[in-house]
Amino acid sequence: MAGRMSVAELEGRVGREIGLSDWVPVDQPRIDAFAEVTEDHQFIHVDPERARREGPFGGTIAHGFLVLSLLAPMTYQVVAELDGLAMSVNYGFDRLRFLAPVRAGSRIRGRFVLAELSRRTDRERIARFAVTVEVEGGDKPALLADWLVLLVLDPQTAGA
Repeated sequence: MAGRMSVAELEGRVGREIGLSDWVPVDQPRIDAFAEVTEDHQFIHVDPERARREGPFGGTIAHGFLVLSLLAPMTYQVVAELDGLAMSVNYGFDRLRFLAPVRAGSRIRGRFVLAELSRRTDRERIARFAVTVEVEGGDKPALLADWLVLLVLDPQTAGA
C-alpha cells in the first residue's frame, strides 16, 4: 500500500499521476489458471504449440480480461489507503481498450492518473482513474481504461 491520506489530500491529486505499479509477471501458468476459472480455453491462450503454429501472435497470449483483472492488485500498490474509507467498489469503466497482446512470459505494470474525484453523496465519491497498462519492452500499451471506483466513507467521515 502506498501510505495513507485524507479524502481532501486525494482531491488535491486530481489531474496528477498517482503511481506506477511494480512489474507483474504474466506467465503461462497464470494464463492457464485464468482460463480454467473463466472457462475460456481458446487455443491462443492455452495451447502454446498450436498458438505458435496457427495463431497470429507467435505464441500464447493473456486473456484481455486477465490483464484487466490485474488492475485491482496494481492499485493496492499505488493508491494510498484513505482515512475514513469504509469500502471501495468497482463501479465500472467509461472507456476500455485492449491495444496490444500480452504474450505469455511478459511482464506488465499499471500507470494510474487520478483524472477526477467527484462527490456523489455526503458518504460517496467517484474516483476516475486513467489507467495505462504497459508491457515491458513493448512499443504500445496493452490496455487503456477510464476506471470508475466508488469510495464509500464511514458515517463519521461523511461530509469531510
